[in-house]
Amino acid sequence: MEHKIKNFRDLEIWALGKEIVLDMYKMTKAFPREELYGLAAQMRRATVSIPSNIAEGFNRRHNKEYRQFLYIALGSCAELETQIDVSCELKYFSPEQSEHLLEKLDHETRMLRNLIRKL
Repeated sequence: MEHKIKNFRDLEIWALGKEIVLDMYKMTKAFPREELYGLAAQMRRATVSIPSNIAEGFNRRHNKEYRQFLYIALGSCAELETQIDVSCELKYFSPEQSEHLLEKLDHETRMLRNLIRKL
């Protein structure tokens, strides 16, 4: 039986994006206090942008608009990848934590590119 997609919550790409958001919020809680309004806040904004733009684009009436929001989400993925690397180098994340996040982010990025190609 095929599952009909009725709204953005039915999208695997949105669910993974939201999962990355929850991971990021948990992991940035351990950042030094001075990063509360710095790197941690920037990472949280970039992360939240991913599923938010997927959802907003889904609710647009035209594929061209949807594609534009997916490109924004893709840009947020690249931004976040850079921030994860910086966080690891600053020793805010362990190499294992970084690898875990980067693997999820890579999967999300590939799904975004595939969806953009299909639209």
